[in-house]
Amino acid sequence: MRPVHTWMKGAAVLSVAALTLAGCSSPAKRTAHRRAPRPNVATPAALCPLTGRPASTGSVPQRPALAVKVDNYTQSRPQSGLDKADIVFEEPVEGGITRYVAVFQCQNAAEVGPIRSARNIDIGILGEFGRPLLVNMGGINPVLANIAASSIIENDLRVDSSVVQNPPGRFAPYDTYATTSSLWGLQPAQRTPPAPVFNFSNTVPTGTPALSIAIPFSGNSNVVWNYDPATEQYLRSFGSTPDLLSDGVQNSAANVIVQVVQISYGPWLENDAGGLEVQANLYQGASGPAEIFRNGVEVTGTWQRDALGQPTQFISSTGIPIPLQPGRTWVELVPSAIAVTATP
Repeated sequence: MRPVHTWMKGAAVLSVAALTLAGCSSPAKRTAHRRAPRPNVATPAALCPLTGRPASTGSVPQRPALAVKVDNYTQSRPQSGLDKADIVFEEPVEGGITRYVAVFQCQNAAEVGPIRSARNIDIGILGEFGRPLLVNMGGINPVLANIAASSIIENDLRVDSSVVQNPPGRFAPYDTYATTSSLWGLQPAQRTPPAPVFNFSNTVPTGTPALSIAIPFSGNSNVVWNYDPATEQYLRSFGSTPDLLSDGVQNSAANVIVQVVQISYGPWLENDAGGLEVQANLYQGASGPAEIFRNGVEVTGTWQRDALGQPTQFISSTGIPIPLQPGRTWVELVPSAIAVTATP
């Protein structure tokens, strides 16, 4: 055999050693550079801007606040869809009766109505929602002109009649209904959700026990709210008669806000009987007493608002915002001449 040269032996040894080291070190390197497993962090739930509750679909619908004018005259009852609204405003109108502004955003209603005409006070109510959609059945000319000059996007169902439903057993003028999905469909380009207008907290603030609230708007609207501890909701009645919707569900709210307002009448006639338009300053440096009811507790304070595009602030006697319970809120715009009684 030919002798193996020394340098070849050395090369062979080095070669084997390199392979051995490479084979031993590769797993170590891969282990060293392997990323540590990420901890399981729950993704915060998307909260509906007007209720503070998690959105049922996991995300907030990309659509604006939808305000529907719903009648509350005796012949208009029972109404539909109010249990799907995020916020309901009860406003005083002519003749001592009231009317609703039902504001939807996170939920849909298969039927809402009966839908009636707009009022000038609607502008002050809705200014805090950015560019809301207002659905109504007309209104007097001065009111419609003022709405057109505001940030509100009006949808008069006398014009957009294709979405109107007339349920059997209902008669004019209490037979105009629609689905909320069809009403949002009237303005498909509007896709901006409103900003929150309330402060929400699951912590119950310090207050006075209040299990019943009586708001005697009139003989037609003798409103009573009774607290149900089992559901942590206030249940609505007219006197001792439960205020039921057409599907048998009783109107309810997690929060009832009594916002005391100064009203005036005129200068326009609203009907042939001589009823004058009810006016109230809700945003031009406006303020007044307020009572917030939640979780069976009453917190007294004041409300204030300086501009149409700002939300109404509800401030406690200690000067801090009053938090609401996450859920539906019913805002009662109560004329200052009406005495509200809370029973512990």
